[in-house]
Order: sequence, then structure tokens, then C-alpha cells
Amino acid sequence: MGPCDAAVVGGGPAGAWAAYTLARCGARVTIFDPSHPREKPCGGGVTGRALAVVADAIDGARFPQRVIRSARFVDAEGGDASIDLQSDRVGPDPRVRPGADTWVGPYGSSSLIVASRALFDAALLDAARRAGASVACSRVTNVTVDADGVRIDTDGGTHRAGMVIGADGANSLVRRRVVQPFPRRHLSIATGFFAHGATSDEVVIELVADPAGYLWSFPRPDHLAIGMCAQADAGISPAALRDQARDWTGRRHLADDARLEPYSWPIPSLDARAFGALDLASERWALVGDAAGLVDPITREGIYFALLSGQWAADAIAGGRFPRDYTARIRDEIAPDLACAARFKAGFFRPAFMKLLVQALQRSAAVREILVDLVAGRQSYLSLKWRLLKTLEIGLAWKVLKG
Repeated sequence: MGPCDAAVVGGGPAGAWAAYTLARCGARVTIFDPSHPREKPCGGGVTGRALAVVADAIDGARFPQRVIRSARFVDAEGGDASIDLQSDRVGPDPRVRPGADTWVGPYGSSSLIVASRALFDAALLDAARRAGASVACSRVTNVTVDADGVRIDTDGGTHRAGMVIGADGANSLVRRRVVQPFPRRHLSIATGFFAHGATSDEVVIELVADPAGYLWSFPRPDHLAIGMCAQADAGISPAALRDQARDWTGRRHLADDARLEPYSWPIPSLDARAFGALDLASERWALVGDAAGLVDPITREGIYFALLSGQWAADAIAGGRFPRDYTARIRDEIAPDLACAARFKAGFFRPAFMKLLVQALQRSAAVREILVDLVAGRQSYLSLKWRLLKTLEIGLAWKVLKG
């Protein structure tokens, strides 16, 4: 294999979409990944705003998906309330600055679908190939940046590139070589079970305080993804978290008689200060998606930010404005909202907040609408507290304000 303009390490959504965007601009791009597409141990939820980014490149009919009709929130005392995620509302296009054109989700009126990550990621990789990118099924063992470009060592040989895009997740090798790995306090653990033989059209979520995090049940096309997420430095093992998820599944009767297949996965979960000092790029390298830490620290949703950061990095490279434009867009348009979410996180995971939230959802259509918009990505964290105050749910807004 000859030298390429850009090497992309990682074939998930961030890497595949960066490669697609670069290849469409005429660049020679190679994706290095030995395992994608693969099923990923996560909920698998894909928001309407994420689908809008890739709608022109992938055909949703090519991969099965389950439209999520509602999300049910439960508290520790047995209270519950649901929100309807079927919406035909129109919002600002997430690909452009506020005030520009509007978009309607490409999958009808749903704010959220759940897809097989193996098939969703395969659709993105196929789009990158069709655009002209190459895919090398090799494991990258080392990355070296030098005066002439980048050297990529793999288990299949050594390759040269003009630059490298690190899209290889929370444990990114590229990140470890060009900056430093995430400290444990900036990681969370998602662990639980795939419940084979059970599914639904409803998401179920319970926020918990010990350890601070949340339990979830996400219905995929042919099984449920059930799990718990908590900070990696919370002092509790993945096995103990899985036990909590198993107990919760039984108490809620979410997957009676289903076969449970365990999983665990690290996810970035940065604090507000870290979002203000992101290591994103230099002349010869860029970090995108999870490798850059671009994950909502409350929901741990990262697909939208993976796609957007991959696209923005590629746009800046193709336009000759890299790394300036890429780092500026992330710091101006993504990082402030994620930093705000990080400040709110501690308050969200208090039992008192969850009880107030369930009660407010039961009685207030305005609060239900806000939460639908938050799930869909139409509601920013930066304006969340003021919008809650307008509903006159003062106790709930105060809990958010206190963080």
C-alpha cells in the first residue's frame, strides 16, 4: 500500500464519516480497523439530529431499526412517568450555525431510533468505501508523528500518511501517542447485558445516586440492551455494576426468561474544566469522537458528536484551514454545552432530582416537551435551566441550577 493523504485509525462512526467526507473531497484516505463493523455494548440509540448528518449517504432501509415510541422514567420509590418521542416538530439543522435552515428527521417523525450498531456502522463504512476511501483490516500497533508526516505501524506492515485522525475510542492509541490517555476520573464504565429474546418499543431509565449514574433498558430490533453507567473512579467494579443491572432488570420485569449476555465498555465522561481545555489537533493529527472526549457526560450519548467532529475535521483539512477551523468549531459549538452538562451532572443523579422529575413529568406537558427535546438534541443544556423556570416547576429548575 502506498502513502495516503490521511490515515484514519478506527472505523466507527467518527472515523468512517471523516473518511467519507475527505474522500468526497478527493483525498486519498485509508481507514485502519481490524474489527469494525461490530456490535457495540451500548444502548444503540441514534437521535434524529445524528441521522440528519448522514441521511444523504446511507439508506436506512439497509439496516433494521426500532423506532422508539416513548421513554419511561422511574424513581427509586416506584414512581414513573413517560414521554412520547413521536414528534413532527422541526428544529435547527445541527450541521450549521443557529438561525440557518431547518431539517426534518429522515426516519419520519421519531426523535430516536435504536439500531444494530454492527449494521449502522457497516452502512457508514460502506459509504466511505463508495466515496473512495480504502479500508485496511489491520490492528494499529504504533503511531509516530515526524517532520515528514505520520508513520502507522500495524500487524500487517508499516504505512505512511500526511496526517492521522484518531477515531479509535476512549482507549485511543492515537491519543496515547500524540497527547496523553484520559485519566480514570474522565472515564465511565457502561456494563450490563444484551437480553436475547425480549424487546419493546419503550426506553426505560432510572437515575441512581450510589454510584452516581443511571440504569437503562434500550430496545434493539431483536433484543434489549440493559445496563448501568457510572464513573470509572467511583470505587465499584464492573461486575458489581452488572449485578445492580441484573437486580434492576428482575425488579422491573424487563426481560423475564431472556438469555443475558454480559458486556462492558469504557466511555469518556469529562468534567467541565476538561471541556475547556480539550486536546483536539495539531498540524499532523486530529482526535475525533470518543477519542477527543466528545460525549455527553450525563446521557453518555456520543454518536452525534462523533459524526459532527469527524465531518468538521475533514472539512477543515480539505479546505486548508486545519487545525484552526476544526478546533474553533468544537470549542465554540460543542464544548460549552457539554461543559454545562458536566456541571449539571451531580445534581441529575441525586434521588431528590429524579423524584421531582417524575412528578413534574406526570403533571406538566411543558416539562415533557422539554425532555423530548433534550433526548432529540433540540434542547441545549445551556438554556435548560431557564426553560425549566418558565414552566413554573421551580423545585426542579432549582435542582438543575444547583448542579
